[in-house]
Amino acid sequence: MAVTQGNGRHHVVVIGSGFGGLFGAKALRRADVDVTMIAKTTHHLFQPLLYQVATGILSEGEIAPPTREVLSSQKNAQVLLGEVKAIDLEARTVTSQVLGRENVTSYDSLIVAAGAGQSYFGNDHFAEFAPGMKSIDDALELRGRIFGAFEMAELGAMRGDNVDHLLTFVVVGAGPTGVEMAGQIAELAHRTLKRDFRAINTRSARVVLVDAASQVLPPFGAKLGAKTQSELEKLGVEVLLGAMVTDVDERGIEMKYKDGRVERLQAVTKIWAAGVQASPLGQTLSEQTGAPLDRAGRIGVNPDLTLPGHPEVFVVGDMISLDNLPGVAQVAIQGAKYAAKEIEGRIKNKPPQKPFHYFDKGSMAIISRFRAVAMVGKLRLTGVIAWLMWLAVHLVYITGFKNRVTAVLHWAVSFLGRGRAERTTTEQQIFARSALARLSRGATDLVSEPGAYDASRQMLETTRRAELEAQAAEEARLTDAGERGTRAGERH
Repeated sequence: MAVTQGNGRHHVVVIGSGFGGLFGAKALRRADVDVTMIAKTTHHLFQPLLYQVATGILSEGEIAPPTREVLSSQKNAQVLLGEVKAIDLEARTVTSQVLGRENVTSYDSLIVAAGAGQSYFGNDHFAEFAPGMKSIDDALELRGRIFGAFEMAELGAMRGDNVDHLLTFVVVGAGPTGVEMAGQIAELAHRTLKRDFRAINTRSARVVLVDAASQVLPPFGAKLGAKTQSELEKLGVEVLLGAMVTDVDERGIEMKYKDGRVERLQAVTKIWAAGVQASPLGQTLSEQTGAPLDRAGRIGVNPDLTLPGHPEVFVVGDMISLDNLPGVAQVAIQGAKYAAKEIEGRIKNKPPQKPFHYFDKGSMAIISRFRAVAMVGKLRLTGVIAWLMWLAVHLVYITGFKNRVTAVLHWAVSFLGRGRAERTTTEQQIFARSALARLSRGATDLVSEPGAYDASRQMLETTRRAELEAQAAEEARLTDAGERGTRAGERH
């Protein structure tokens, strides 16, 4: 028996505030249901424009409006902050947490739109040195790292130091995000900042795009891929293909080519735009339903986007494995609308819809100002026309009229002029996430009971002390071994 909120109305829980979650909730605005959105952030993120936040074109508020504000006029919807940690399909409950506080929400129907995160292909430690491009935190940290690299290079050059490693920027992944990021860093260095520094020449900055694939933008086909590579190289971007990243550290990146050759690039600023991994909730749902997972953690769903044996649970967007659908915004939007329509139809005792069919509206990627590529059906476009199409499409999907207006103004400043309206950076943007990671339970330790925090800090200090003692013992052992070797050499 379905659990309701106590008022007798059908209760729909939506997990996630991305394209799937937001459009699913909005599609139910006229339905006779109560909608509860549970998301780990308080905003709806327009992820395709994150790179513009990272490179100072747009502010974070323009691409990430508050979800509560977006849904404020929808009377049947409420928003709860929390990261979903568990879903009990038998009990029909969702368990979420925020700062150590747990909340359990029951549902009659469930739309899971938790999206996907960055994949480092089993090398998660790369994230410390090469942030991804999946969140506002990522974009702000990268903004601090990119602009901070120029500042540190200026200081180093004034002292006479070699600053090549500070003026080298490596982008890993030659998909749309990687191409857009590399193009904007090149424009930033070669055009925007060229008059701002005295000790360094920003036009000498090196921007490198790396990918293990054999072409740029593989989903766009060989012709558009070659055109994109040519345009990037005209901007001064070095494109290294067939190069698999094998190691990343604070000072650089190591790559292995298909012929076995290994190369290391000295670069302080690295951006990871390669690969995605579906939300861990896919694993949770798979264990309870037996639905298969693919290599990216996406879960196999029925043709109507429901889970096997659980018609009340819909999964949409980047989490699903169905008909080789791409992980793009339109798949999430269309899937969420389909799920909402099916839920409303069931309440009204309407017959089921036909299986979900994705209508491909095309793909686009911007290279730099006045340069873009677009693939719409059999149509292939490049140059200014594709760039204008890109602007128009993205403007339509930015949430909120005021955000559209300010985005147009900032685009005019950046693309027609030389300025970047959002160049403010702080040390906190760069280092806050690393500092939180040093706490055993992250931010939770900062708001927990004093005793719990003290215990956590003591445990962490004990662990660090043990590590330091072990390191000192190892150094003493090596020193002692070296001295014995020296004495033995002298005797001989």
